[in-house]
Amino acid sequence: MRPNFEAMTNKELIAYALAHREDVEPLRILYSRRTPDSEATWYGPMVAEDGTPIEENIRIAEEAIRQRIEQANQSKQDSQS
Repeated sequence: MRPNFEAMTNKELIAYALAHREDVEPLRILYSRRTPDSEATWYGPMVAEDGTPIEENIRIAEEAIRQRIEQANQSKQDSQS
């Protein structure tokens, strides 16, 4: 009997997919849960074509990462309350 992939968390789906690499169904479910490109936030490249770092883009990306970590930590604290 196959697991109910729709009821599994993303973490559970990833673990299942890694353990059952021949099964594409959990990957299909994971893909369907992703943020559509139209709602995604796109950031500029971190380096120019010649390999030179683009400091402003790096700063913007670092700030976005910090904000995501803060949001995740806040969500974790809220769920533990």
